[in-house]
Amino acid sequence: MKAKRVIFEGRVQGVGFRYTTKDLARGFEVCGWVKNLPDGTVELQVMGEDDEVEDFIKEIAEESAVAHHIKNLQATEIDLLENVTGFSIVS
Repeated sequence: MKAKRVIFEGRVQGVGFRYTTKDLARGFEVCGWVKNLPDGTVELQVMGEDDEVEDFIKEIAEESAVAHHIKNLQATEIDLLENVTGFSIVS
């Protein structure tokens, strides 16, 4: 089990990025959340088995309908998320 924080840079706000991410999460055994940040980036925090987390991030970054909007991403491993179930969009 692991958790990651990913910051997506590019034209990632106003293009349905968070909703696409939430929709994609249904296909993976992960939990967490996604939100817009004031600087125009999008933050994802996700937790699950190693392969599920990596495959989920790869799906967003390389194969999703919003992948072409991503110019850069920074992923770091974080402490496991506490009291998080399901996947949500937070404001």
